[in-house]
Amino acid sequence: MPFSPQTLDFLFENRLNDSRTWFNEHRDEYNSYVAKPFKEFTEALTPAMKNIDELISYVKISRIYRDARYARGKSVFRENMWCTFSRGKDLYKSLPAFYFDISEKGFEYGCGFYVASAETMNDMRSLILTDSPYFTAALEAFNSQNVFELYGDMYKRDKYPDESDEKRNWLNRKTIGLSALSKDWDMLFSDKLPEKIAEDFAGIAPVYDFFMKAEELSADRGK
Repeated sequence: MPFSPQTLDFLFENRLNDSRTWFNEHRDEYNSYVAKPFKEFTEALTPAMKNIDELISYVKISRIYRDARYARGKSVFRENMWCTFSRGKDLYKSLPAFYFDISEKGFEYGCGFYVASAETMNDMRSLILTDSPYFTAALEAFNSQNVFELYGDMYKRDKYPDESDEKRNWLNRKTIGLSALSKDWDMLFSDKLPEKIAEDFAGIAPVYDFFMKAEELSADRGK
C-alpha cells in the first residue's frame, strides 16, 4: 500500500502526544499507515538501487522513537520517518547513502553523507582538483538536472580562491550531498512514488559514484 494522508496524520498525532502509552494503544495504526508502506516502498525501490550500485545491500528504515542515549531534552518520538540505501558499513569510514524522508513538511530525498570523514572529504577534493573523470561526470549529471540542490556547510574562509566558482562550490564544503524537498502530496500518496524516486536517483548516479570513489580511496589507504 502507498503512503497516505493517514501516514502523516499518525506521525503528527504521535509526536503531539509523545507518549509510549499512546503509541502502544495505536500500534495497529502505526503498522498499517507507517511501517507497512515504508517496507513496501523500500522493497519496490531496492532493484533500482542495485542497478545504480550492485553492492548496495544495507537498507535501513528508521525507528519512530529516538535513541534514549541521545534524546536528552528532546521528544521521545520523531515527527518524521526515513529510510536509507547504502553498501554494508564494515569496510568503510563514512559511506554515502541514498535517503528518503517524510513528514508533514513533505518528502525529502537525495544522496550524500550524514557526516563525511575528513579523509574522505580530502580525497574528494583531490579528485576535483585533478579533474578526475568521476568528478567531471558528477558535475555534468548535477548540472543536467533541476531536482536536487547541493548541501553541506561551507567553510567561512575560501580555501580555494584560485579555482572556478563551480569547483569552489564543491571544494569548500565540510560535508556534502544532494537533496530535494517536495510537497507534491499527490505523488507522495501515489503508487508511482517508487518509480519517480528511482528515476530521479538514476539521474544523479554519477554523483553517487564520485562520492563512493572518494570513500574507496580513503578506505583503501586505511587498510
